[in-house]
Amino acid sequence: MIREKVRVSTQTSQWKCVESRADGKRLYYGRFILSPLKKGQADIIGIAMRRALLGELEGTCITHAKFGKIPHEYTTIVGIQESVYEILMNLKEIVLRSNLYGTRGASICVRGPRDVTAQDIVLPPSVAIVDNTQHIVTLTEPIDFCVGLQIERNRGYSIKIPTATNSHNDGGYPIDAVFMPVKNVNHSIHSYENGSHEMLFLEIWTNGSLTPKEALREASRKLINLFIPFLNAEEENSHLENNQNEHTEELSRDFCGLKDIYIDQLVELPPRLYNSLKGSGIHTVMDLLDKNPDDLMKITHFRQEDVEKVMNILNNNISQLLSR
Repeated sequence: MIREKVRVSTQTSQWKCVESRADGKRLYYGRFILSPLKKGQADIIGIAMRRALLGELEGTCITHAKFGKIPHEYTTIVGIQESVYEILMNLKEIVLRSNLYGTRGASICVRGPRDVTAQDIVLPPSVAIVDNTQHIVTLTEPIDFCVGLQIERNRGYSIKIPTATNSHNDGGYPIDAVFMPVKNVNHSIHSYENGSHEMLFLEIWTNGSLTPKEALREASRKLINLFIPFLNAEEENSHLENNQNEHTEELSRDFCGLKDIYIDQLVELPPRLYNSLKGSGIHTVMDLLDKNPDDLMKITHFRQEDVEKVMNILNNNISQLLSR
């Protein structure tokens, strides 16, 4: 029993998918286990992963639609069963999968009567529709239905506020977007080995633009990227500390060399001050650096102005002396 405990405690944590299914084109489910973990680690990982899955992953949505000139979004158009508002709500629900960056254009241009679905959207090459059967509008008469669309990749929520200039004049309407590919996340913890070890269970539901396994991997990368600056900062600080240590060592070596430089080499040092310093046992520049102003004031016949003059001379000469 003791050997088994030791084996488990030293084992590297691993994760595996224990259940995966598609409950529809726009609903995928995955269940994952991560173990073994030490006490308290499962909750830390579970909370962080849940927030990353729900808040950090990017999704693709239709964010703008432009019809012909219409007075407002609740307008009903002859030959179209839905109002403009209902069409916008249907466009909001379209699930897209892409790796695009920024905003791209798309369009719908069909002739009725017919049922218009997601498969009628003309998309840029980098975008794909998850469910082609998603309903958009029903045309009841032989009319042309053309809409210009904007597609955007982002994360979180985007609440669009229509303005008078884009909704009443040119027929353009912003669409609220939910860029989150993960619909829900649950995490639970199972303790074992008398509470010393834990097992983390993660349940993930997605809208089909990502599988739960893809979402888990992407969220893991996002979390790692969030902490990279701290690792870089530590390396930079370590580099700075090494440079500072090297600089300090160089200065120490340079200052040690001042033991061999005598005070008579200090430019502009008057003979009277030189004799007084030498008489008090100060022979080298290093000897002088070891003294503070109070020590110098104790030298016979030294006055305050003499101390200041010596310190100024030392400061003026020290850089030149160190560079020798």
